[in-house]
Amino acid sequence: MERKADHIYLDPLDAIWLTVAERVGFRVERSSEVYASTDGRGTMVIGAPDTLDPDDCLAQLILHELCHSVSEGAESLRVPDFGLDNETRLDAVREHACLRLQAWLTDKHGLRSVLAPTTEFRRYYEELPENPLEGDDPAAVRARRGAQRATERPWAPHLEEGLRATARVVEIAQELGAHDPAAKKPPIWTS
Repeated sequence: MERKADHIYLDPLDAIWLTVAERVGFRVERSSEVYASTDGRGTMVIGAPDTLDPDDCLAQLILHELCHSVSEGAESLRVPDFGLDNETRLDAVREHACLRLQAWLTDKHGLRSVLAPTTEFRRYYEELPENPLEGDDPAAVRARRGAQRATERPWAPHLEEGLRATARVVEIAQELGAHDPAAKKPPIWTS
Protein backbone atom coordinates (compact mmCIF):
# COMPACT_ATOMS: atom_id res chain seq x y z
CA MET A 1 0.00 0.00 0.00
CA GLU A 2 1.37 3.40 -0.99
CA ARG A 3 1.34 6.02 1.73
CA LYS A 4 0.00 9.44 0.80
CA ALA A 5 2.06 12.34 2.17
CA ASP A 6 0.05 14.93 4.03
CA HIS A 7 2.91 17.44 4.11
CA ILE A 8 5.94 18.28 2.01
CA TYR A 9 9.17 19.42 3.64
CA LEU A 10 10.32 22.88 2.62
CA ASP A 11 13.72 24.23 3.63
CA PRO A 12 13.11 27.07 6.13
CA LEU A 13 15.27 29.57 4.20
CA ASP A 14 13.49 28.67 0.96
CA ALA A 15 10.13 29.17 2.70
CA ILE A 16 11.21 32.61 3.88
CA TRP A 17 12.37 33.76 0.45
CA LEU A 18 9.43 32.25 -1.43
CA THR A 19 7.22 34.33 0.87
CA VAL A 20 9.31 37.47 0.32
CA ALA A 21 9.16 36.97 -3.46
CA GLU A 22 5.39 36.55 -3.31
CA ARG A 23 4.96 39.68 -1.20
CA VAL A 24 7.08 41.68 -3.64
CA GLY A 25 4.91 40.37 -6.48
CA PHE A 26 6.61 37.25 -7.87
CA ARG A 27 5.40 33.71 -8.27
CA VAL A 28 8.45 31.41 -8.21
CA GLU A 29 8.64 28.36 -10.45
CA ARG A 30 11.42 25.81 -10.90
CA SER A 31 12.66 24.63 -14.30
CA SER A 32 15.61 22.78 -15.76
CA GLU A 33 15.47 25.17 -18.72
CA VAL A 34 17.04 28.21 -16.99
CA TYR A 35 19.38 29.19 -14.19
CA ALA A 36 17.30 32.24 -13.21
CA SER A 37 14.90 34.31 -15.27
CA THR A 38 11.86 36.56 -15.00
CA ASP A 39 9.13 37.07 -17.58
CA GLY A 40 8.17 40.68 -16.82
CA ARG A 41 4.70 39.52 -15.76
CA GLY A 42 5.40 38.41 -12.20
CA THR A 43 6.96 35.00 -12.73
CA MET A 44 10.47 34.26 -11.53
CA VAL A 45 11.89 30.97 -12.77
CA ILE A 46 14.78 29.43 -10.85
CA GLY A 47 16.72 26.39 -12.03
CA ALA A 48 15.61 23.01 -10.74
CA PRO A 49 17.81 21.69 -7.93
CA ASP A 50 19.61 19.20 -10.17
CA THR A 51 20.66 22.00 -12.57
CA LEU A 52 22.26 24.21 -9.93
CA ASP A 53 25.73 24.22 -8.43
CA PRO A 54 26.15 22.47 -5.06
CA ASP A 55 26.60 25.82 -3.31
CA ASP A 56 23.41 27.32 -4.76
CA CYS A 57 20.20 27.45 -2.78
CA LEU A 58 16.76 28.68 -3.72
CA ALA A 59 16.79 31.37 -1.01
CA GLN A 60 20.04 32.89 -2.25
CA LEU A 61 18.89 32.84 -5.89
CA ILE A 62 15.58 34.51 -5.06
CA LEU A 63 17.36 37.20 -3.05
CA HIS A 64 19.76 37.82 -5.92
CA GLU A 65 16.94 38.20 -8.44
CA LEU A 66 15.11 40.55 -6.07
CA CYS A 67 18.31 42.60 -5.76
CA HIS A 68 18.35 42.87 -9.55
CA SER A 69 14.81 44.22 -9.48
CA VAL A 70 15.70 46.74 -6.76
CA SER A 71 18.87 47.93 -8.44
CA GLU A 72 17.07 48.27 -11.79
CA GLY A 73 13.95 49.98 -10.40
CA ALA A 74 10.19 49.44 -10.46
CA GLU A 75 9.92 49.82 -14.23
CA SER A 76 12.16 46.75 -14.64
CA LEU A 77 9.49 44.57 -13.03
CA ARG A 78 7.55 44.71 -16.31
CA VAL A 79 10.53 43.70 -18.47
CA PRO A 80 11.84 40.15 -18.94
CA ASP A 81 15.00 39.58 -16.88
CA PHE A 82 14.72 43.18 -15.64
CA GLY A 83 16.05 44.32 -19.03
CA LEU A 84 19.43 42.66 -18.45
CA ASP A 85 21.45 40.73 -20.98
CA ASN A 86 22.43 37.74 -18.88
CA GLU A 87 24.22 35.84 -21.63
CA THR A 88 27.11 38.24 -22.25
CA ARG A 89 29.14 40.65 -20.13
CA LEU A 90 27.38 43.62 -21.77
CA ASP A 91 25.59 44.44 -18.51
CA ALA A 92 28.49 43.72 -16.14
CA VAL A 93 28.14 47.13 -14.44
CA ARG A 94 24.49 46.40 -13.72
CA GLU A 95 25.41 42.96 -12.35
CA HIS A 96 28.08 44.58 -10.19
CA ALA A 97 25.51 47.08 -8.89
CA CYS A 98 23.22 44.20 -7.95
CA LEU A 99 26.07 42.44 -6.14
CA ARG A 100 27.02 45.58 -4.25
CA LEU A 101 23.41 46.03 -3.17
CA GLN A 102 23.14 42.37 -2.18
CA ALA A 103 26.31 42.63 -0.07
CA TRP A 104 25.05 45.82 1.59
CA LEU A 105 21.62 44.38 2.39
CA THR A 106 23.02 41.13 3.76
CA ASP A 107 25.83 42.81 5.72
CA LYS A 108 23.32 44.48 8.00
CA HIS A 109 22.36 41.01 9.25
CA GLY A 110 25.72 39.22 9.09
CA LEU A 111 24.59 37.25 6.03
CA ARG A 112 27.03 38.37 3.31
CA SER A 113 28.68 34.95 3.04
CA VAL A 114 25.52 32.97 3.84
CA LEU A 115 23.56 34.37 0.88
CA ALA A 116 26.51 34.94 -1.45
CA PRO A 117 26.09 34.56 -5.21
CA THR A 118 27.72 31.59 -6.89
CA THR A 119 28.05 32.73 -10.48
CA GLU A 120 31.22 33.80 -12.29
CA PHE A 121 30.78 37.13 -10.50
CA ARG A 122 31.52 35.52 -7.10
CA ARG A 123 35.11 36.80 -7.07
CA TYR A 124 33.87 40.37 -7.61
CA TYR A 125 31.45 39.92 -4.70
CA GLU A 126 34.13 38.50 -2.41
CA GLU A 127 36.45 41.42 -3.18
CA LEU A 128 33.91 44.14 -2.40
CA PRO A 129 34.98 46.61 0.31
CA GLU A 130 33.53 46.60 3.79
CA ASN A 131 31.07 49.27 2.63
CA PRO A 132 29.98 47.95 -0.77
CA LEU A 133 28.11 51.18 -1.57
CA GLU A 134 31.20 53.39 -1.37
CA GLY A 135 32.97 54.66 -4.42
CA ASP A 136 32.08 56.67 -7.48
CA ASP A 137 32.26 53.97 -10.11
CA PRO A 138 28.98 53.40 -12.01
CA ALA A 139 28.15 50.18 -10.12
CA ALA A 140 28.45 51.89 -6.73
CA VAL A 141 26.27 54.78 -7.89
CA ARG A 142 23.59 52.38 -9.17
CA ALA A 143 23.80 50.33 -5.95
CA ARG A 144 23.23 53.43 -3.82
CA ARG A 145 20.10 54.21 -5.82
CA GLY A 146 19.01 50.61 -5.25
CA ALA A 147 19.62 50.94 -1.52
CA GLN A 148 17.19 53.85 -1.46
CA ARG A 149 14.62 51.88 -3.49
CA ALA A 150 14.88 48.96 -1.06
CA THR A 151 13.08 51.15 1.48
CA GLU A 152 10.15 51.66 -0.91
CA ARG A 153 7.30 49.48 -2.12
CA PRO A 154 7.10 46.87 -3.51
CA TRP A 155 10.34 45.76 -1.82
CA ALA A 156 9.80 47.27 1.63
CA PRO A 157 9.27 46.00 4.20
CA HIS A 158 9.55 42.51 2.73
CA LEU A 159 13.29 42.37 1.94
CA GLU A 160 14.18 43.53 5.42
CA GLU A 161 11.75 41.06 7.02
CA GLY A 162 13.22 38.22 4.95
CA LEU A 163 16.75 39.15 5.96
CA ARG A 164 15.82 39.36 9.64
CA ALA A 165 14.07 35.97 9.49
CA THR A 166 17.04 34.43 7.69
CA ALA A 167 19.42 35.78 10.31
CA ARG A 168 17.30 34.18 13.04
CA VAL A 169 17.38 30.77 11.32
CA VAL A 170 21.14 31.02 10.83
CA GLU A 171 21.62 32.08 14.45
CA ILE A 172 19.66 29.07 15.70
CA ALA A 173 21.65 26.74 13.45
CA GLN A 174 24.91 28.26 14.71
CA GLU A 175 23.80 27.79 18.31
CA LEU A 176 23.19 24.10 17.62
CA GLY A 177 26.61 23.84 15.98
CA ALA A 178 28.27 25.59 18.93
CA HIS A 179 27.87 22.43 20.98
CA ASP A 180 30.41 20.78 18.69
CA PRO A 181 33.74 22.62 19.07
CA ALA A 182 35.02 21.06 15.84
CA ALA A 183 32.09 22.47 13.86
CA LYS A 184 33.07 25.45 11.73
CA LYS A 185 29.72 25.93 10.02
CA PRO A 186 26.13 25.67 11.17
CA PRO A 187 24.72 22.17 10.69
CA ILE A 188 22.59 23.37 7.76
CA TRP A 189 25.78 23.85 5.72
CA THR A 190 28.19 21.09 4.86
CA SER A 191 31.53 21.20 3.17
